[in-house]
Amino acid sequence: MHAKRKKYEQIKGIQDVLEGYRRFDYEYIPVVGSWTAPDKRYDYRRRGLNRFWTGFWRTVLFLFGRFLIWFAFGARVVGRKNLKAVKKTGAVSISNHFNYLDTLAVREAVGHFRSYHTMGPQNNKGGFGGWVMRNGGMLPLSADREAMRNFNAEVGRLLEGGKIVHFYPEQALWTNYQKPRPMKDGAFHYAVKHGVPVLPIFVTFRRTGRGHARGMRIHILPAVFADETLPRRERIAAMKERAEREWRECYEEAYKTPLCYLPDRRTNR
Repeated sequence: MHAKRKKYEQIKGIQDVLEGYRRFDYEYIPVVGSWTAPDKRYDYRRRGLNRFWTGFWRTVLFLFGRFLIWFAFGARVVGRKNLKAVKKTGAVSISNHFNYLDTLAVREAVGHFRSYHTMGPQNNKGGFGGWVMRNGGMLPLSADREAMRNFNAEVGRLLEGGKIVHFYPEQALWTNYQKPRPMKDGAFHYAVKHGVPVLPIFVTFRRTGRGHARGMRIHILPAVFADETLPRRERIAAMKERAEREWRECYEEAYKTPLCYLPDRRTNR
């Protein structure tokens, strides 16, 4: 068996087991390279010379990101008309997390200069790559309370300033997994807290025999607004339910099949 095909089968086997046990948020990919969790000294707001580098790398990504995802995946954006609903307001965007480069897909959809991207603390890597990610608009999460206070303040500032802050609500990267996975509450918590809509994005693609993604379509789905008559927790739940429904309908229409997971293997349910 070809090495890449074998690797794809191994990954699919892991995903099938996790799907069967409904562990959709499990991060099975090992962390490579050194990283540092942000602490109270981490500067979420790029200042001084870093502002210049932020503009520089956003311009680079704008110029070359579109070509890169087109060349690598045949990517094309669908549903740009749905951006009109968030043209004059900040927004929380969400997308399925299926590839190391899917951040470029989101940037292509919502704007390279407008979007900021929350990521797990393990993405705050050392070296040149980590420096580029930080200056390109990464907002790493942290277990440090003071760091998260600064994170929350920066997310609020960006949303109130009309920016788009992106979350991966499934929480974990599952390589080239096509089905939508259940969402966590975090993205919707920030949307409700700051009174902004959620913009769902769902990326579809076909998988080659070696598991590669091709024919990528980046679907911008209708924005989800909170029902202000509901209590806060119910607003969060209702927004999440609506966003999950948008994802599911997009999946079923694109792949011409109902969303169906493998049989539940849990013994205690």
